[in-house]
Amino acid sequence: MTITVGTMSTSAHPSADVIAADSTVTDRLVQANEQYAAAFTDPGMDARPVLGVAVVACMDARLDLHAALGLELGDCHTIRNAGGVVTDDVIRSLTISQRALGTRSVVLIHHTGCGLESLTEEFRHELEMEVGQRPAWAVEAFRDVDQDVRQSMQRVRTSPFLLHKGDVRGFVFDVTTGLLREIDPT
Repeated sequence: MTITVGTMSTSAHPSADVIAADSTVTDRLVQANEQYAAAFTDPGMDARPVLGVAVVACMDARLDLHAALGLELGDCHTIRNAGGVVTDDVIRSLTISQRALGTRSVVLIHHTGCGLESLTEEFRHELEMEVGQRPAWAVEAFRDVDQDVRQSMQRVRTSPFLLHKGDVRGFVFDVTTGLLREIDPT
């Protein structure tokens, strides 16, 4: 049996396509990739970002970073996690980005209405109670998005592993207007 469902889309009104009724979201993604690959041509780029910038942002599905920043394929490294928080793993990625792949600038983007504003570190305790093991990572929840951007900028600027700390800027993306608001680091 087949039914008509939407293919992968970033809009609320996906285009129609026919896939099996028991298909998963991953099946839809794979199908979309097959369509993408059918028209794909090797852009001939290497892994070094053309603009020499790494963007660290929240994983929130409402942030279309390339569109919001006017970026094209190959322009930047994009590092995303819950909250866009600078964690040890973000420092790891930035270190590789700078030392092995030539980036010199870091842009940090948090956003309004972030889910981390409604969580607490109690989330880790709840997980421990549920699965019997405490997560090794911190939730990195916050109440003040501006202050959290400042903290993330400070973590980048004080990391001994990063070579380029002169162009580190932080912003809050407004999910209702699409505008960035720069955060003063002090």
